[in-house]
Amino acid sequence: MVTELTNVFLTPCSGYDLEAIAERAGCIAEKSGHFDSLRGATVLLKPNLISSRGLGLSCSQPEFIAGVALWFKEQGATVKVGDSPAFGTATTVCRSRGIDTLLDGLGIKIIEFSTSVEKTLGCGRTVTLAGEALDCDYFVGLPRAKAHKQMYVTLAVKNVFGIVKGVNKALLHMTCDNNHQNFSDIILSLIDILPQQFHFIDLIEVMSESGPLDGVPLSLKCIGGSSSPIALDTSILDLLELDQEKSPLFVAARKMQRAGADISTIDFPLSQPSDFYGSGFIAPELLNPIRFNPFRFISGMMKRLGLKFGS
Repeated sequence: MVTELTNVFLTPCSGYDLEAIAERAGCIAEKSGHFDSLRGATVLLKPNLISSRGLGLSCSQPEFIAGVALWFKEQGATVKVGDSPAFGTATTVCRSRGIDTLLDGLGIKIIEFSTSVEKTLGCGRTVTLAGEALDCDYFVGLPRAKAHKQMYVTLAVKNVFGIVKGVNKALLHMTCDNNHQNFSDIILSLIDILPQQFHFIDLIEVMSESGPLDGVPLSLKCIGGSSSPIALDTSILDLLELDQEKSPLFVAARKMQRAGADISTIDFPLSQPSDFYGSGFIAPELLNPIRFNPFRFISGMMKRLGLKFGS
């Protein structure tokens, strides 16, 4: 039996020049052969817009979002950018991070994940998702590699969790039996209900040591891309020289025998993960519980309600 290889594309990128990012993203997209004619297609870009607070490094870089958006727009696609931040709205986070200015210059709209859709996942959980994330021709994830106190690292798979609507993210944290593997199963199951998807990961400057809001910047000068977020994450764990067994998402994907969880089944048409070894990236040794502190949870819900009622 011949195992079909999954392509993961890794390419150097020295900095956040918008045109250079568009060129590198276009190179990856074209070599992947994943996209048919994009003229008239609706493309939803899903960056990581975690919050207006914390380091700028905690969110997707404005130039990274705009560079990828530019390439898709040049192919004739209708491009939208959306997310459901932990606090606030996509619009307020984009405004605070300067993302809106770049997107306005390209004529690209920021949308809110406002439509609620109930879906039962393969893991058996029923979740409330953003209809906007499902109502597109292509879902394109734009994660930024970061250390993560609860999940070891946050990469392409974890970024998909953003399609869960607002407060429902916190509820899933509180109702998954405080089990990292149960939580990972939920996130992995989200991948299966997305439209056609592709993921570009920002490894130009990443967040090391701690996260997802308060880590240390580290320059890797790389962009990665794949139609499989699992294969992309497996590759990045190798690129960062991390212990895969400490990543709950990787362990869950391997246990479920998900395609892309075995690096021997991944092909690298451009650069190899080993080309970027020696970065010195550090991930947390001990992970925090999945369930939030109850007082923090209640405080967070009150803040969300205040933001909603005040908007």
